[in-house]
Amino acid sequence: MKKKFIIVFVGIILFFTSWNLTNVKFDDPNKDKLLIEIIKYVLDKGHYQSKEINDEFSEKIFDTYLELIDSQKKYFLASDLREFKKYKLQLDDQWLSYDLTFFNLTFERLIQRMNEVEIFIPVLFDKSFNFDLDENINFDFENISYSKNNKQRIDRWRKQLKYMALDIYDIKISEQKLSLKNNKEFELKSNSKILNESTELVKKNITQIFDLMNDLEKKDWFATYINSFVTQFDPHTYYFQPEDKERFEMNISGKFDGIGARLSKKDGGIEIVDIILGGPVWRDKKLEIGDEIIKVGQGDQSPVDVIGMRLEDAIKLIKGPKGSEVKLTIRKKFDGEIKVVSIIRDLVLLEETYAKSTLIKKDNKSYGLISLPKFYVDFDNYNEKNCASDVKNEILKLKKEGIDGLVLDLRNNGGGALQTVVEMTGLFIEKGPIVQVKSTGNRKKILSDKDPSIVWDGPLVVLVNQMSASASEILAAALQDYGRAIIIGSTQSFGKGTVQNIIDLNRFLSNSQFDLGALKITTDKFYRINGGSVQIDGVKSDISIPNTYSFLEIGENDEKNPLSWDQIDPVAYNLWDGYYNLKDVIDNGNDRIKESKLATLINENAKWIASKRDLKSFSLNYNSFKKSQSNDKDFLSKFDEIKNYKNDLKFDLLVNENKSLEKSDELLERRKKWHSNLQSDYYLNESINVLSNLKSKNIEVKKILAKID
Repeated sequence: MKKKFIIVFVGIILFFTSWNLTNVKFDDPNKDKLLIEIIKYVLDKGHYQSKEINDEFSEKIFDTYLELIDSQKKYFLASDLREFKKYKLQLDDQWLSYDLTFFNLTFERLIQRMNEVEIFIPVLFDKSFNFDLDENINFDFENISYSKNNKQRIDRWRKQLKYMALDIYDIKISEQKLSLKNNKEFELKSNSKILNESTELVKKNITQIFDLMNDLEKKDWFATYINSFVTQFDPHTYYFQPEDKERFEMNISGKFDGIGARLSKKDGGIEIVDIILGGPVWRDKKLEIGDEIIKVGQGDQSPVDVIGMRLEDAIKLIKGPKGSEVKLTIRKKFDGEIKVVSIIRDLVLLEETYAKSTLIKKDNKSYGLISLPKFYVDFDNYNEKNCASDVKNEILKLKKEGIDGLVLDLRNNGGGALQTVVEMTGLFIEKGPIVQVKSTGNRKKILSDKDPSIVWDGPLVVLVNQMSASASEILAAALQDYGRAIIIGSTQSFGKGTVQNIIDLNRFLSNSQFDLGALKITTDKFYRINGGSVQIDGVKSDISIPNTYSFLEIGENDEKNPLSWDQIDPVAYNLWDGYYNLKDVIDNGNDRIKESKLATLINENAKWIASKRDLKSFSLNYNSFKKSQSNDKDFLSKFDEIKNYKNDLKFDLLVNENKSLEKSDELLERRKKWHSNLQSDYYLNESINVLSNLKSKNIEVKKILAKID
């Protein structure tokens, strides 16, 4: 089973301005059939690559859907699969005729099977788990069969729960040994008591999992059914329910109106699990992590009990427009006191989304680092908040510090808004083409930087890894093609060379009593200015450094149904002529990595991690479990140098940051933690090595002029 989390990466966002389809009438009163009809229409008219809806398509839908709803084969029985297979070659026809027979059958059967499992789960805890037995658990979900009968299904669940208990049991045993080591008077618990505690924790966890599953409604499962269809076109075409669309927009803008707390469902209530810095809850200091919300009131209205409510529905009550009041009835974490807390909702900024910078000192030189987690933008107020403007401001602040070089860190940056990429690339070049975009019918357009001003003209490094995708790849590819920056990181980036649009499906209805949500649809492919595509191939690093994930299946090519690689004609552009020794620095950097003992260890460690990911069977015998752990520990000791690595870089706050951070202990602590993590960053250290050797004509000229002055 490939990594489904990849599908949540933020795509490159544009909005359709050319479609005029409001005259098309969709009149079916059945919401589910209407939804299929409109999505089918949008895919037919708007997707970059048409698909033939045939039996082969039907088979893929069948396999995808069952994997999505029962990926570990813990609910359905083999008899269910035999019944379902009657429809394996019919789903294309059902899609075209808006027939929901297969969905209704599988949904009703799934709910039935889930209820059966929930009934027998408590019985599995009646007898203590025996960790002396020699038995294994199989996690090869792609190849194992569905349970032949209920007895086999019960045993499969028993092993799953036992594995969870074994893991917790081992952690508790290890904690006891550590406590005894630190305190000779520490009173050890018996193994049986630890086993009971571990079992109770598993019981609690599994109850919470079923609570979350039971919160899912038919519409949630239907959205999964829809996505088993639309993802056959490509892995980034995806259907959003209304609340999913709202989360997506919050993710791309990095802000929302609310109270500024992250919430989770626990024991039927709504628990505060995180408080967002700068938000109303953080400012008021009235709530703490672990407090439970039991009622929600709007201003003077009577409060609504949220115990037992779906988390999504509770969040809708708690969120609201800036300036409005919400009254939360809270059960305090420590003493259980019930109290009503009034909070005025406000704009909440997700600071971890935004660009941030720091100053690096080495060998009497200063360098700047800008970390950009994603290409964010507020489409409603572009000039108010977008990452291109923020990065520009960070560069200007760093220039005031007199930096000799700049690192732009795009590691784990999954993409974002296309417009911001063009503007951001323009900060580093005089002017010229940035990216080519090709739409259906071979229509091509070139997006260019037309502003001749350059914000940073000195040495530049861009850091990437396998999780740097879409917008990150556009920027890295353009700067590489111009010879403007040296790309350092994994062998290649993610390889997502497609453009998505968000289509509000309600635009096709004149008067609708329900919200249909939205479709993220692939409408274009983008190409480098040299004509090559980053689709599948990604951006190849100039200086390649192994990392933990080097041998794991992470990338567009590891997704299901990716569009293929191709190329188009290049466009005219002028190479950057600002370096004296670009090629020599790249060659020397690669030689340095080849000779690095640490890089060799990282590569070997990455191979070992990949081999462990391939293991599918694990022992449920505690002695065997510990022996395997011991063997791993002995083997991993050879990699201690990686864990203990510290670079010789010195990190300083920018002058203008000192004052703002002094006002907040939390913000200052977060910045110190970031600096501490950077101290262990081998890839950043290599970036500074490169910058220290890269000779920029512009920097050299400025130094000469400074001496003359």
